[in-house]
Amino acid sequence: MSPNPSSPTGGVTPMAIGGRMVRERERLAGMSDEERAWRKQWVKDQELHNEPRRVPALDAEFQNPIRRFYRAPLDKLCDALTPSMGFQKAFATRFWIGKACLALTGLYAGAYYFKYNQNDWTRKGGWRVIRSRNAINPGDTQFPKLSDRSKPEDYASRGFNKSAI
Repeated sequence: MSPNPSSPTGGVTPMAIGGRMVRERERLAGMSDEERAWRKQWVKDQELHNEPRRVPALDAEFQNPIRRFYRAPLDKLCDALTPSMGFQKAFATRFWIGKACLALTGLYAGAYYFKYNQNDWTRKGGWRVIRSRNAINPGDTQFPKLSDRSKPEDYASRGFNKSAI
């Protein structure tokens, strides 16, 4: 058989280095002491040490300057926390602090928008918030409650009747 250069293995049949012990059924069928020692060494050989490795030059290569700029404060925090907490916990802290700041910013932006951009008679746009009246049933102390809208101009005024004009 001639080698095939377009094949991922160059035309050579790939060899499974895991042996028959890769399959769980084979291991459950029974292993000799020699197979058990071989399997233990094989599993140990699969571990990668010092992974993942962080290469700052790659960060600079794959992240644009704007992204590096807005990530810098939390990256510095993560670097400061890593010696005391370990990388995983420091990164998780960095992640959740960033998400909490985004959520808080969104909350403040929403509160600001709803406070200062209300839909009233002076504006065309904005969110219109309509509050429903409370349901009053027979037997309640306020039962025969009349509507607070007594004149036709009370309906759909959008705050015009309360204006200083």
